[in-house]
Amino acid sequence: MAKKNYELTEGEWAIIQAVWKNEPCAAPTVQEKLETKKNWTYSTVKTMMDRMVTKGLLKTERIRNLILYRSVVTKIQAQKSEIMRTVKRAFNGALTPMMQFLLDNHKLSQKQLNELEKLIKKKRIKGRAAGKK
Repeated sequence: MAKKNYELTEGEWAIIQAVWKNEPCAAPTVQEKLETKKNWTYSTVKTMMDRMVTKGLLKTERIRNLILYRSVVTKIQAQKSEIMRTVKRAFNGALTPMMQFLLDNHKLSQKQLNELEKLIKKKRIKGRAAGKK
């Protein structure tokens, strides 16, 4: 089965984050959670959520008159798709130039640099261990 890329709009990101925190949940719950950030009406949220079901981002479960929504996409799947889409668009799919750009254009503290070095060392160790199998 091919891995699916989940491209979410800004609005879909807001909705799916609310669903992740409250699932299973009904559209009024999501609208209530987003009210202060987005000022969306119930009908706007419900329409967007129904479209997300059609796109395969959410699924529904009916309990009598109540429709509950659950995410189909995990947070990691959504983040991976978003990052890879950006890398593909801005850096022709190459991770090293993206990392160089981030290092050159963001002020990182010594603590953050040390954390990144630890992550790279950990990844190298795992790679060596996997190569020995």
